[in-house]
Amino acid sequence: MSAFKQMRKLSLASLATLSLVATGTALAQAASTEEPTKSSASTAAADSVTLDLVGINDFHGRIAADRDSAGAAVLSGAVTQLRSENVNTLFLSAGDNIGASTFASASQQDAPTIDALGAAGLDVSVVGNHEFDKGYEDLKGRVVDRFAKATGKPGADFALGANVYKAGTKTPALKEYAIREVGGLSVGFIGTATEDIPSLVSPSGISSLSIGSELEAANRVATQLSDGDDANGEADVIVLLTHNGSANAECPSIAAEDTAYGDLLRKASGKIDAIFSGHTHNSYDCSIAGPSGERPVIQSHQYGSTLGKVSLDVDPATGEVLKSSSERLPLATEDSEGNWTANYAADPAVAKIVKDAEDQAEVVGSKKVGAISEDILRGGQTPGSDRGVESTLGNTVADIHLWATSNEDFAGKPAQIAFMNAGGLRADLLYGKDGTVTYQGAAEVQPFANTLVTFNLTGAQIREALEQQWQPEGSERNKLQLGISEGLAYTYVEDAPAGKHIKKITFNGKPLDESETFRVAANAFLAGGGDNFLAFAEGTNHSDSGQVDLDATVNFFKAHDVVSPSPLGRAALAGTDWAKVALAPTEATAGENVTVTVTGLEENAQISASAFDGAVEVAGIPAADASGTTKFQLPVESSVAPGDYQLIVSQVQHEDITTDFSVVAAPVQPTPSASPSATPSPSEDVTETPEPSESDSSDDPSSPSEDDSDSPEPTNSSAPTSDSSSPSEDDSKDNSSDDSQQQDTEDLADTGFTAGWIGIVAGVIVLAGIILLLIRRFGNKAGR
Repeated sequence: MSAFKQMRKLSLASLATLSLVATGTALAQAASTEEPTKSSASTAAADSVTLDLVGINDFHGRIAADRDSAGAAVLSGAVTQLRSENVNTLFLSAGDNIGASTFASASQQDAPTIDALGAAGLDVSVVGNHEFDKGYEDLKGRVVDRFAKATGKPGADFALGANVYKAGTKTPALKEYAIREVGGLSVGFIGTATEDIPSLVSPSGISSLSIGSELEAANRVATQLSDGDDANGEADVIVLLTHNGSANAECPSIAAEDTAYGDLLRKASGKIDAIFSGHTHNSYDCSIAGPSGERPVIQSHQYGSTLGKVSLDVDPATGEVLKSSSERLPLATEDSEGNWTANYAADPAVAKIVKDAEDQAEVVGSKKVGAISEDILRGGQTPGSDRGVESTLGNTVADIHLWATSNEDFAGKPAQIAFMNAGGLRADLLYGKDGTVTYQGAAEVQPFANTLVTFNLTGAQIREALEQQWQPEGSERNKLQLGISEGLAYTYVEDAPAGKHIKKITFNGKPLDESETFRVAANAFLAGGGDNFLAFAEGTNHSDSGQVDLDATVNFFKAHDVVSPSPLGRAALAGTDWAKVALAPTEATAGENVTVTVTGLEENAQISASAFDGAVEVAGIPAADASGTTKFQLPVESSVAPGDYQLIVSQVQHEDITTDFSVVAAPVQPTPSASPSATPSPSEDVTETPEPSESDSSDDPSSPSEDDSDSPEPTNSSAPTSDSSSPSEDDSKDNSSDDSQQQDTEDLADTGFTAGWIGIVAGVIVLAGIILLLIRRFGNKAGR
């Protein structure tokens, strides 16, 4: 602080003291009985001024109320109430006010958000990475100009950025700081933004910029604001607004973390009295030691759900902070039934801005663009965001981008493979009542209006891009999963050194040729190397298709009656140790079943199985029980040829388990034959049976007489008859049914009858021969 400024403050303080003494004497004489009214913080004590700083971060155009996000009108009402409690209150933001917004704001290029924050009296904001979503020129022109118009303040104060420089220089590209006068104090705000901006936005939009060290910029400007030179700005209190933060929520962990943000908290100039953070959408309220002692460090969640409040008691004479405190103020409260109620009254003027924006968005957004068969999700298998896992939405959007850059209407060289970044997916596609997808629903999925770009990559570069899903050490997120189009698949291991995660890549079912060149499609952000996917930027023959991602999605829905989610499993964990498969038997007989037992699964895990080169898909496999076991039958049809086969057990996002087994032919069953007829032995007498006549009927067993009642049943002639009450040893061996006995008797009768006739014929022949011989003999004698 300059000497002149110090003398001015001391004089003002002395005059204030004399005035208080004089008026106090008069008031004491009056002996008033009125209750004391609440005075402003600047006059609560003669030796300090209470400065209240209230802030948001990562608002992202959430102008309408939605559960804990109370909306812009309630946010403005809260600021108004806090200002009524202390006139020395300033409203600030740690960045990402716009971009990745809900449809009511995004459909109108975030103009409603800028207008609403302006009407709420936002005093100052640091630039966030999303302020660059449409490029630097859009930010410093349209966005900044609109904020100035909405607030009557310098528009540049909406986008402070002390570490944002013109490319290749240290020349500031944005305003580095802003000063506000309140309660007789000069309050300086320094803005710095994450050094990861080049990997978070489309590189082409910030090609004229370079992003420097936050720590260096913060310390440089803090020194400038406290060097006693009024010409370069002076401040009694200095506050750092950083669009950077911690993923931790515990203060000791935040204070100790080995990151650029951790260094900033510990090493930022001791002249800085408080730090407001953002970017990580976290919530914490800490006191962390810097070079000159502890100071408040706060982040206030996201989407206007919370106001972070830092109170500083400041000596107006010296600018010294005598005491500090901090808290987070929720703007809405949930009751036991899940209903949310605003904690502050809504500002009517801001409520009108929001209502007008919603009305306009409804006209545009209610149009149906297509239908889906079921939920299509960005967080794996559950609604919500998870950028580190494979998702049906990521794969579906990749398929859409591939279609848009390879269908018959595409004028360029058709793409073969497409990729989609997880961070570009900002909402799920939910089935709802009937699967209808509106223009608003499609726009909320991809709100950044990126164009689609095609370019060449070798197979080796595709492998490199897949490896880059595991982010560099020190990155905000450890992994950013890519959505990939149909035809491309790979296996991977999570726990591996950098560059060694990917194990096997296939394209259209065959190993990817790393020397071959492929035509690839991605949005402009990803194609430019965004999210640290530098392999894409190293591709050749980049060609911007001119198709905006949202337009491509709408056209895809028009071309397909119903869109189903693209399946998971294009990325699969390598290795087959996720389960154990046992077959019984391992040598199956054709026409029988094989029992398959799978163990080691997660409870309720669902698997699939196939065999015989996919000819058999096993249906109805039960989910794994509490022990992680499931059991099912593999049918082996009788038509299966003997040989060696494989059972393939699959689980989504896992490498298949292949188990060998064999099939043998079923044994040949003997053909049943009739019982052999009884044949008489040579020693048996064969009695000729004459042709039966009427007179013989009494002897025919089939024509019983009255006397037959006492006659025994006829039996096989080779088996002696015996008393039925005393069966013989032979009877126990040859016992058969009555039907069999009757058949044997009939067979034997037929045999005897035939043998009798043969005997008669033979006798006739012999007799004829004898007669012929006698005739010849006597005939010869007579002739002599």
